[in-house]
Amino acid sequence: MADEEDDYMSDAFLNQIPEVRPGIPMPKRVKDAIKKEATIKEKNQQNRQKSYKEQERESREAVLQSSISNENKGFALLQKMGYKAGQGLGKEGAGRVEPIPLNIKTDRGGIGMEEAKKRKAKEELRHYRQKVRVQQQAEKQSLEDYRVRKRTERDERQTESDLRRSQRACEQLDSQKGITTPRDCWYWPQEEKEAEEEDDTEDEEEKDKEEVDEELTALDKLQFLTSYLRGVHFYCIWCGTTYNDEEDLDSNCPGDTAADHD
Repeated sequence: MADEEDDYMSDAFLNQIPEVRPGIPMPKRVKDAIKKEATIKEKNQQNRQKSYKEQERESREAVLQSSISNENKGFALLQKMGYKAGQGLGKEGAGRVEPIPLNIKTDRGGIGMEEAKKRKAKEELRHYRQKVRVQQQAEKQSLEDYRVRKRTERDERQTESDLRRSQRACEQLDSQKGITTPRDCWYWPQEEKEAEEEDDTEDEEEKDKEEVDEELTALDKLQFLTSYLRGVHFYCIWCGTTYNDEEDLDSNCPGDTAADHD
C-alpha cells in the first residue's frame, strides 16, 4: 500500500506541478509570441553569415589549437634531424617546446609605439615624483624656517624682558648704595624726556651716546648689565637673590645665563 503512494518529495512529482510565479498572470497568446520571437532570434543567429574578421579569427584559433602535423615541411625537416614531438629545441632539448605565440595588433600604431609610450609614462612618473619630492622639501624647509623665526622672536622677547628686569634691579641696588648716576645711560630704565636740551654741547653728547647704544644689541646690554650686577652687587636676576659675596654667588648660583637656570 505504501509503495503505491506518490513520493511528494521526489523530482518526478515536483516536475508535474505547473510553475506559478507571483504577479499578474500572462495570457497564453503573449507567452506564445515571446517563445516564437526567441525561436526566430535563435535561428537568425545560427543562419547569420559571419563576417570576414570573425571567420579569420575562428580559423586562426582552430589552427593554433591544433598541433603541427607531419604534412608541414618544416616539421618534417625537424623530424629528419632527430626531433620528436613534444621535445624542446636545441641539442640538449632544453629549448622552446611550443611555437612563438602570435600577437595581433588591433591599433594603428607603428612598430615600437608601445615602447615609446612606456618610456614616456615612466619619464612622466619620474618627473612627477621629483616634483612631489621638491615640494615636500620646500614645505619642510618652510616649516623649519617658520620654527626658527618663531624661536628667534621668542628669544628676543625674553631677552628684552630680562634686560628691563636687570635695569630695574640695577637702579634699585645702586640707589641702596648711594649711587645717583648710572654707569651708562641704559644701565637704568630710560624715561622719555620731553624737554629739549638747551646746551648744544649736551645735545651732541647725547647723540654720540645714542649712536653707541644703537650699536649694542639687547643681548649685549644684558650681558654687560648682568656682569655688573654680579660683580658689584653679587646679584643674579634669574635667581632673584643678592648673595653675600663672590664666593657665595659662585657656590649657589647655577650660572650667569638664563640657559643655566633652566
